[in-house]
Amino acid sequence: MNKITILWVDDEIDLLKPHILFLEDKGYEVVTSQSGQDALEEIREQFFDIVFLDENMPGISGLETLNEIKKYDASIPVVMITKSEEEYIMDEAIGSKIADYLIKPVNPNQILLSLKKSLDNSRLISEKTTSNYQQEFRKIAMDLSMVNSHEEWVDLYKKLIYWELQLEHIEDTGMFEILESQKVEANSQFGKFVDKNYKSWFKEGNAPIMSHTLFRSKVQPELKGGKTLMVVIDNLRYDQWMAFEEILSAHYKKKQECAYFSILPTATQYARNALFSGLMPLDMEKQYPNWWKNDTDDGGKNLFEAEFLGAQLKRLGLDLKWEYHKINNLKQGKQLAQNFKSQKENDLTVVVYNFVDMLSHSKTEMEVVKELASNDKAYRSLTLSWFKNSPLLEIIQQAQVLGMKLILTTDHGTINVKQPSKVIGDRETSLNLRYKTGKSLTYEEKEVLATKNPQEIHLPNINLSSSFIFAKNDLFFAYPNNYNHYVSYYRNTYQHGGVSLEEMIVPFVVLEAK
Repeated sequence: MNKITILWVDDEIDLLKPHILFLEDKGYEVVTSQSGQDALEEIREQFFDIVFLDENMPGISGLETLNEIKKYDASIPVVMITKSEEEYIMDEAIGSKIADYLIKPVNPNQILLSLKKSLDNSRLISEKTTSNYQQEFRKIAMDLSMVNSHEEWVDLYKKLIYWELQLEHIEDTGMFEILESQKVEANSQFGKFVDKNYKSWFKEGNAPIMSHTLFRSKVQPELKGGKTLMVVIDNLRYDQWMAFEEILSAHYKKKQECAYFSILPTATQYARNALFSGLMPLDMEKQYPNWWKNDTDDGGKNLFEAEFLGAQLKRLGLDLKWEYHKINNLKQGKQLAQNFKSQKENDLTVVVYNFVDMLSHSKTEMEVVKELASNDKAYRSLTLSWFKNSPLLEIIQQAQVLGMKLILTTDHGTINVKQPSKVIGDRETSLNLRYKTGKSLTYEEKEVLATKNPQEIHLPNINLSSSFIFAKNDLFFAYPNNYNHYVSYYRNTYQHGGVSLEEMIVPFVVLEAK
């Protein structure tokens, strides 16, 4: 078993030498730091199981340091140690989800006990969370009126997710409803931003990392030395990743996390093929016509991902021993988990795991799943429950034992659709509920991002007069024929293909084995 590693932060750390020797004698490893700034640098450099943090320090205070630690990694337990007995400091610290609170002078046994317990602090957390979000609400509203770059949108979306995850644990449903309204407004503004800027991302140097540039810019640098497991969980939203991130912390420590943008359409056949090929769909169609299929073509649209990946590795000059696995059901997942040791000689093992995609699609087919995933909170919970008990977690655990680096990402996200948007097209029009491509499409212009020349955004022309439309906000396309039945059937289901924060801004994470 690995040693428990403690970071002890105190500007008078020399006076605590007896305590540190006591803990080291008990088998703990103690790293010391004399300021909040130094502590934050240490936390970014290495993993700690727990942090002992002095409140009264020069420079940034203990409470300020605590807030920065929690922003970086909310799962790190922090024990606050202070000379002060003022109640407001206690409330601030406990409300920020500390693991324990000790008053100086502390004796070694107090420290030892604090390592073995945690406080029941749900009431203070709830009160503090509500208070903090009330303060943050105005800032988010102001940011929404000013955000004007893809970097700012990523920051804002992560902030909304952070508060969504915080507020789901408290009893004040009113706060959660306010946040929901901010998410709706954010998606409305984001749709306008993408409509205005998406074409320019293929011309300018200031484009975000996107599906077709992700492998070259983010994955390739991680493949130098050592063995790597790359897992692509289809249809994984950023909030779902954050929901099960803590489970991985027992096996892996996070080296890097960032967001990237899925291309349009935010659909598997486009976004995932772009990820593995390193090309936009128009270029895939031109360079690999036998591997690329348009919406109207018969047959599977993602049958050549391994071939696309092999071609990209060759184009990048990466001479690697690699394998590709696609998991579509529980049986395939169990087989790979049972035989995973056979991957230990590979430089790169790529696993596409389709569970989340199957779940989101089955939600439209199965009433039971509809009940289990009736909203985003339930959808996250269902994903978390699956992940805890899935062959994928077994695979990741085995990769950790083999010392493999872990890259975890997705191809696109998904959104719970609420409102219909009427569209009319011919029989050749594609079937997806969040995007359509075809001839002579009739639609509500304010509700879509439209392109009459698909090649401007590097998409194939199925025929000379084809166009693409992408649903914005939480809309889904519905035909006038049998309209009411269609709307009732698909409302409140999870779909992808369109323009939303949930579909387009998705996670890319690099983790190293503990």
